[in-house]
Amino acid sequence: MDFNKILTHWYSVHKRDLPWRQTKNPYHIWLSEIIMQQTQIKQGLPYYETFVSNYPSVFHLANADEQDVLKLWQGLGYYSRARNLHASAKYISNELNGEFPTSYQDMLKLKGVGDYTASAISSISFDEAHAVVDGNVYRVLSRYFGITTPINSTAGIKEFKLLATQLLDIKNPGDYNQAVMEFGATQCKPKNPYCIVCPIKNSCVALQKGIVGELPVKIKKIKITKKQFNFLVFISEDKKTVFEQRTSKGIWQNLYQFPLIESETEIPLKSFESHPSVLDYFKTLDYSFSVFNPKPIIHKLSHQHLYTKFWIIEVKRLETEGIPISEVKNYPTPILISNFIDAFGF
Repeated sequence: MDFNKILTHWYSVHKRDLPWRQTKNPYHIWLSEIIMQQTQIKQGLPYYETFVSNYPSVFHLANADEQDVLKLWQGLGYYSRARNLHASAKYISNELNGEFPTSYQDMLKLKGVGDYTASAISSISFDEAHAVVDGNVYRVLSRYFGITTPINSTAGIKEFKLLATQLLDIKNPGDYNQAVMEFGATQCKPKNPYCIVCPIKNSCVALQKGIVGELPVKIKKIKITKKQFNFLVFISEDKKTVFEQRTSKGIWQNLYQFPLIESETEIPLKSFESHPSVLDYFKTLDYSFSVFNPKPIIHKLSHQHLYTKFWIIEVKRLETEGIPISEVKNYPTPILISNFIDAFGF
């Protein structure tokens, strides 16, 4: 059975009509690959179209203000992707005279580009024979060949990369790479795969052994931590509030938020004024307060769950320089803050 030819043919018939599949422009392929990381097509597609519209070339992206880039990215999460995208655009524009790298090795020099992304761009845009291995590829190969090696182990990463490279259609690497990824995304899905109409079902080891739902194997490593977040939403009589930029390293770096108090446990309404962290924060400030959401909003990140309350703090005047309430929507914020701003009606 010619595995790669069957999947490439399947792809030619069943592939979804997506804008980045209508071009070999490496800039557009790069944008699509970065945006679609950890993101479903239906969510990422509008972002791709917005980025291409606002930044039609790498020069446009390089010359953009980082705050504007982060604002466009708002809601996608994993904001380091946006920061790396912007930094790499500047590198291409300033150091490479706007010429996108044309080889796998040179693409690896771009910030935020690893083996997968470099393999995808180099094969799709320049027909370089580099096999992609993403979550979809892991799933298809582990099921078809019945591989139980954990995909997030050192041995698994090496084993699947080697196998993917051996299967690669070196005459048509771009289409084959997209084919196996598309097959995993729409046919050999994580749950309820369409095994009945699968073109490779007769030689699929997982199907024959009845272990489709057990593959791929992944070692559970991440321990979820629980945090209590209390955002202080100041509102002064002259309709101003305090909005702070997070400058420390982390997923929300350079995004804006209301002043934050982290507490060991949830702060109930009746204990707010007497809570040590609150007392230390306000000291002599005269204020009135209410809680916007008595029940914490649980914001789930990959490694932590944020139990969040928004406290409305009304004061005569701010003790620090604030911004007009009407302008908070202009700043790039985490989706947790953005959702509150919409709900509160700023």
